[in-house]
Amino acid sequence: MPSGQHGFDRECARLSIEHRLIPPRSPQTNGMVERFNGRISEIVQQTHFASEQELRLTLEKYLKLYNHHIPQKALGHITLITALKN
Repeated sequence: MPSGQHGFDRECARLSIEHRLIPPRSPQTNGMVERFNGRISEIVQQTHFASEQELRLTLEKYLKLYNHHIPQKALGHITLITALKN
């Protein structure tokens, strides 16, 4: 399938999200992604959501917490937002 034709790529384009692939053998980046995905999985498995809206709000709150308040070792123990601002 040509680049940009995959469903995920189309959804990224629709949401104006730049879909970037990490280079092979990037353990810091891979680790950050794995930890993030693991935390999301834990939240979803441990919580009963009364509605799709409740799930969406919970994930949005976690994303804000993750980006603004959880320092990342791979970034020198600063948050993602701080790294972007620097």
